[in-house]
Amino acid sequence: MSIQKEYFGTLEDGTKVYRYKMRNKNGMEAHVLNIGAVLQSLIVPGKDGTSRDVVLGYADLEGYKVNGPNFGATIGRHANRIKDAKVVIDSVCYELEKNDGENNLHGGGKGYARVAYDVEEQEGEGKDTVTFRRRSPHMEQGFPGNLELKVSYTLTDQNQLFLRYEAVSDRATVINLTNHSYFNLDGHTSGSVYGHQLKVYSDKITNTDIHNVPDGTYLAVEGTPFDFREYKEIGKDINAEDALLRNRRGYDHNYVLRSNGKELVLAAEVLGATSGLHMQVYTNMPGMQLYTANYLDPEEGIRFKEDAQYHSHDAVCLETQFYPNACNIKEFPSDLFAAGEKYDYTTIYQFV
Repeated sequence: MSIQKEYFGTLEDGTKVYRYKMRNKNGMEAHVLNIGAVLQSLIVPGKDGTSRDVVLGYADLEGYKVNGPNFGATIGRHANRIKDAKVVIDSVCYELEKNDGENNLHGGGKGYARVAYDVEEQEGEGKDTVTFRRRSPHMEQGFPGNLELKVSYTLTDQNQLFLRYEAVSDRATVINLTNHSYFNLDGHTSGSVYGHQLKVYSDKITNTDIHNVPDGTYLAVEGTPFDFREYKEIGKDINAEDALLRNRRGYDHNYVLRSNGKELVLAAEVLGATSGLHMQVYTNMPGMQLYTANYLDPEEGIRFKEDAQYHSHDAVCLETQFYPNACNIKEFPSDLFAAGEKYDYTTIYQFV
């Protein structure tokens, strides 16, 4: 295998942005950028001989400088919501940006999705890896500790894309990293994912308040629109008369996975409506946010890939992570890491 590097643009401070293309023996490709450690394209050959780009994204650098939807981006220092934009660590209350009403979302407006990373390339027999590194300085986004961060993408000849997140801080801090790719297995230009079949290996979700912040309780999915324990079309219940669904205009909820935090488990499976593509998601993270692109709309002056026009429910996100607001709910698996304690988690997107 080999990695192709091509110029993608230049940021205002002079930093050059490159696109790194990995391609396996089956014709599957992963294109990643050193801005936001972004997965820009994931091109998958189908059994019908047609290759499809199955993630939504922008055509050029101008879109990724803003990237409001966080297309394909690495999210940090803390993915998802933190109630009241506050976290207490070692009896110190840290005030965060309120960028989602009174709450903090994805670490704040200046998140990891729009910063540049250093890059390492490693070509190998049957697999290629592109690794992004950066130092998140103490009090960036309001979080304590200098965080050394490493995000690695590995494409294998088994049609697997590994995402490995490694981090360590010199002070106690919260760490919750994820990838925010928007998937459409019929191709990124094909419209609604209502016909996609989804299966989630989870019996419950974290219950939330009206602002979609977990309150520390759980809701069993049995008998609710959130039940994906067997394959079900995403569109079947998405418009059901359910307060949690109506509040978010669709799915935007954290599923409790059957993970012990160490071994990789099968979290979800997705079948394209027309393409025949089948994707499995494996992770050792405790939770997964199911999000159906509820607020996605065309952006004036910004070009999507292939001049596509994206709209609400044109994709599904499967964001493996610690539970939202875990830093403030002691009963949840903890995303608080001591100084020197290593954060090391993996997610795999496997096409079978």
